[in-house]
Amino acid sequence: PSPRTEIFSGKAVTHEDIKYEQACVLYNLGALHSMLGAMDKRVSEECAAGAFTYLRDHFPHSYSVDMSHQILSLNINLMLGQAQECLLEKSMLDNRKSFLVARISAQVVDYYKEACRALENSETASLLGKIQKDWKKLVQMKIYYFAAVAHLHMGKQAEEQQKFGERVIYFQSALDKLNEAIKLAKGQPETVQEALRFTMDVIGGKYNSAKKDNDFIYHEAVPALDTLQSVKGAPLVKALPVNPTDPAVTGPDIFAKLVPMAAHEASSLYSEEKAKLLRDVMAKIEAKNEVLDQFMDSMQLDPETVDNLDMYNHIPAVLMEKCAALSVRPDTVRNLVQSMQVLSGVFTDVEASLKEIRDLLEEDEAQERKLQELLGKVPPAPGSPPGLAEVSKECSKYLELHEKASFTNTELHRAMNLHLGNLRLLGGPLEQVRAALPTPSLSEGESAPLRPGLVAFGTKGTEMVPDPSPPADDKQVLQNLKRILAKVQEMRDQRLSLEQQLREMIQKDDITTSLVTTDRSEMKKLFEEQLKKYDQLKVYLEQNLAAQENVLKALTDANVKYAAVRKALAEVEHKWNTTVQTLVASYEAYEDLMKKSQEGKDFYTDLEGKAAKLLERARAACQASEAQRQQLLER
Repeated sequence: PSPRTEIFSGKAVTHEDIKYEQACVLYNLGALHSMLGAMDKRVSEECAAGAFTYLRDHFPHSYSVDMSHQILSLNINLMLGQAQECLLEKSMLDNRKSFLVARISAQVVDYYKEACRALENSETASLLGKIQKDWKKLVQMKIYYFAAVAHLHMGKQAEEQQKFGERVIYFQSALDKLNEAIKLAKGQPETVQEALRFTMDVIGGKYNSAKKDNDFIYHEAVPALDTLQSVKGAPLVKALPVNPTDPAVTGPDIFAKLVPMAAHEASSLYSEEKAKLLRDVMAKIEAKNEVLDQFMDSMQLDPETVDNLDMYNHIPAVLMEKCAALSVRPDTVRNLVQSMQVLSGVFTDVEASLKEIRDLLEEDEAQERKLQELLGKVPPAPGSPPGLAEVSKECSKYLELHEKASFTNTELHRAMNLHLGNLRLLGGPLEQVRAALPTPSLSEGESAPLRPGLVAFGTKGTEMVPDPSPPADDKQVLQNLKRILAKVQEMRDQRLSLEQQLREMIQKDDITTSLVTTDRSEMKKLFEEQLKKYDQLKVYLEQNLAAQENVLKALTDANVKYAAVRKALAEVEHKWNTTVQTLVASYEAYEDLMKKSQEGKDFYTDLEGKAAKLLERARAACQASEAQRQQLLER
C-alpha cells in the first residue's frame, strides 16, 4: 500500500487494510466537496458533511489523527454550520419573518457550539496542536456573532409585536454578544472586520433607538434575558448521503469479479442498517446530553470547588511568603515605631518653636497697642527695628508649611496604626495568623435516613439515597450534594463508555462472508438476526438515559438545601479573601511607610533648624522693640 500524508502532523501513514484506502478516498471526497462549496455561491445550502459522516459512522477511527472521531465530528459540524450560514443569508435576502431568521441563526450557533466542544476535547487539542487555539477562537467568534444576529431578529419580532421592553433587552443582548465577537476577531481579515463594523452600526443603532423610545415614550419594564424563552434552532440543512457502492459516486466496480456485486450491495445495505441504528441511539444520547449540559450550566456547580473547605486548613502561599519575609526581619515593627516616634518628636519641637515665635509677636503687638493708647498714635522712632515685619512674614510662611505637613503627618500616623497590628500578626507565630483568618462554621448532626432512590445506570440495580424530607445539617447537605454530583459524572462516563463500545462493535461488524453464501430472499432475516447482537448495549444505554431524570431531580433537591450553605460559604470566602488582601496590603505598605516617615523627618529637621533661627531673630527683634517703647515713654 502507498503511504498517505496526515493533514495535521505531516507524517506518512501506511496500513495494510483496504478499508484504510477506502477511508482516505472518502476523506478526500469530503475535502473536495468542502472546497467546491467554498467556491460556490453562498445562496446554496448543500454541504460536504455527508462523506465525513459516512466515514465517522462506518470506518475505524484509529487509522490516523485526521480520521479520529472527534476530528470527523468537528468537520461535520463545521460543514453543517457553514451550510446553515448560507441558508441564513438567503433567508435574510428573501426578507423572511424575523422569528424564522432568529431560529435559523440560533441553529448556526448550535452547530458551531458542537464544533467548539469537539475542539475543547483534550484529545482533539493534542491532535491539532498549535492550530487548535486559532480554530477555537474563530469558532467562538462565530458563535457570539450569530447569537447576536439571532437576538437582533428576536428584537425585531418583539418590535413587530409591540413588546418594547423585550425589544430593548434583546437588542442589548445582541450588542453584548457582538462586542464579544469583536474582541475575538482581532487578527481576522479586513473583510471580517468590515462585516463586524457594519453589524455594529445596525445593532447599535437599533439598541439606542429602542432604549430612547422606551425611556421617553413607552416606559415598559425591561425583563431579564433569562426570563424570556430561549431561541430554539431550526436545523434546515443535512448531510448529503454518500453511498460508496453507487456507480455515480465511485464509477465502475474494478473488483466486480472478486466478490459478487450482490454481496457488495447487501453489505452496503447492512452498513446502512447499522448506521441507522447508530443514528437513532446517538439522537437520544445527544438530546439527553443537551438537557444535562444546560441543566448543569444553570446550576453552576463545580464538584471540585463546591465547598472549598480545604482552603481554610492552610495559610495561603502569598501570606506564607510575607510571614517568611518578616521572620528574617524581626525588627520591622520596632523600626517603624521608632521612626514614627522620632518624627513625632521633631514635629513637636517645630510646633513649640513656631508657637513661641507667634506668642512673642502677639505680645509685642499687645504692648504696641497699649503704648498707642497712652500716647496716641505716634510715628515709630528713628532707628525702629525693621526685623519684626520680616519675622512675622517668615513665621506665617513656616506656619502654613507646618499646617500642610501636619495633615500629612496625621494621615501617616493613622496609616501606621492601621497596619501596625497586621505587621505584628504577620511577624508572630503562624498559629496566630491562621486563627486571624475567617473559617466557616458548619452545623453537624445525624445523617439523613436512606430511601430507595436513583435508578442505577444500566447494570447495578437500585441505589439508596438520603431521604430529602427531614432537615439535614450543613455538612450532611454538602456530602449529599457532592455524592450526587459524583453520580452525575459517573452517569456521563458510563454513557460515553457505552457509546464507544457501540461504535467499536459496529465498526468491527463485518458479515461479508455470510452475505456471499446467503440467498437474496434471506437477507432481511439475516440482517435482523445480526442486529440482535446490539440489543444488550441498547438496553444499558436506555437505562442510563432513563436514570437522568431521577439524578437531576435528586440534584435539584440537594441544590435547594445547599442554597443557604452556599451563601454562607460565599460570605466566609469573601471575608477570607478580604482578610488575606488586607494583611498583604499591610506588608506591602511597610516600605512606603518607612520612606514617608524618613521624608517627614527630613522635612521637619530642616524646618526645625529654620524655626530655631527664626526664634532667635524674633527674640532679638522683640527686645529691640521693647527698648524703643521705653525710650518713648521716658520723653
